[in-house]
Amino acid sequence: MCRARLQKHAKLLKAVEFDRVFDKSVRSSDRYFTVLASPNELTYPRLGLAISKRRVRLAVGRNRLKRLVRENFRLTELECCADYVVMAGPQAAHANNRELLSALEKHWKILKQKCASF
Repeated sequence: MCRARLQKHAKLLKAVEFDRVFDKSVRSSDRYFTVLASPNELTYPRLGLAISKRRVRLAVGRNRLKRLVRENFRLTELECCADYVVMAGPQAAHANNRELLSALEKHWKILKQKCASF
């Protein structure tokens, strides 16, 4: 069995990296997610997750959202070399996986266009 996962170099890990995205970014949001993107100097995109307990109370729900976002990010071919931060929206905890994946696909498409003109 192949254990595919998001590589460590493709993750935002440090507070400084998150701060750079929060300070200067383009945004896409709906009722499920808010996704921020900031172009980086690297040759690959990176992902950061900010799924708060305030939006998704139970750890099971937060972990489900994180797994879905990481897997969708890994499988999506993002040509734009940027740092992305995904935050949960007010309805994320109650949505099914199909709705969440559809919303993420829309965000990636919108941010790809916005990053190209950034």
